[in-house]
Amino acid sequence: MKVLGIGSNYVTDLNDIEEKKKGKKFIFSKPETALAVNCDVAYPHKITNELIYEVELVIKIGKTGKNIAKEDANSYISEIGVGIDYTAKDIFNKARENNHPWEFAKGFDGAAPISSFKSITNYPNLANINFSLHINGEEKQKSNTAYMIHDFADIICFISEYMTLKPGDLIFTGTPAVGKGEIFKNDHLQCFIEDELFLDFKMI
Repeated sequence: MKVLGIGSNYVTDLNDIEEKKKGKKFIFSKPETALAVNCDVAYPHKITNELIYEVELVIKIGKTGKNIAKEDANSYISEIGVGIDYTAKDIFNKARENNHPWEFAKGFDGAAPISSFKSITNYPNLANINFSLHINGEEKQKSNTAYMIHDFADIICFISEYMTLKPGDLIFTGTPAVGKGEIFKNDHLQCFIEDELFLDFKMI
């Protein structure tokens, strides 16, 4: 199984999308051991003092594909869920300063809490899906897939140029353009898709 993500993929103004599309897509990976499925997550205090959250819709690949055409790409999605892309910001900053890889900053155990998934057939319009994150009862992030720079099909098409996608592969599709921030031990996180609670966990 591959766990992949795309960076900087949302805007706050729809008028910015076309210009942003001209930029390069930035893909990263997390190991399978980073996943934490519908369970509380241990704060990685032994490795970081600055843990940053980003809520993201997560798509699951349902069939094998390579060099997938844009018009066919959405047919490769079997299910959709929601997750948190955690970054150990202090490790990340130090790695970038030294031009080193930053896998440890985003790939530690528990760096990718995810929900269970629902069939993509529950979402007839992939360009209009609302999702949000609440922390300790307060809404911190919220957006809609209409604000994606690169939509699901764009991401799948691009990745498949380089990697064969297989059933079960997961792709984190980007976080809202505003609202990401630091998480702390004992915080309670709740992630929603279309006001339905998908992921409910605590940092312990």
